[in-house]
Amino acid sequence: MIHPEVQVPGHHVRVGCDVVSLEEIAYSVSTFGARFLTKIYTDDELAACAGPGRLSRLAARFAAKEAAIKAFSRPDAPFVPREIEVVTTKPLVTLRLSGSAAELATAQRWRQISLSLTHAECHAAAVVVAVCATTTPELP
Repeated sequence: MIHPEVQVPGHHVRVGCDVVSLEEIAYSVSTFGARFLTKIYTDDELAACAGPGRLSRLAARFAAKEAAIKAFSRPDAPFVPREIEVVTTKPLVTLRLSGSAAELATAQRWRQISLSLTHAECHAAAVVVAVCATTTPELP
């Protein structure tokens, strides 16, 4: 039987999902160039995206940052995109949080983060699942 709510004893699960058009990322890169890239991505992310398929990888990482922001459930918080970094440890990808994103994750008692990325010819998507060491979904 499938239950509509995930139950993890003593924990609360947060989920964020985002879909990004590759065309939108291509537009931002062609219009704003390095200014866009260095505002959104870390040096390590840019290195990981180099080569064929660059646009798809950039879009997937952008979607991951947006999905993480949605998992925080704090639309009023001023997030810095570079503080939400997609890290590749083959064959897995995960998130590394720093700065204000890491502080908020600590305040919300995030204990584990799972990330899934995918892309097709015209879109990229990401899902972030954060397991929090609290039984209530209340936000700090």
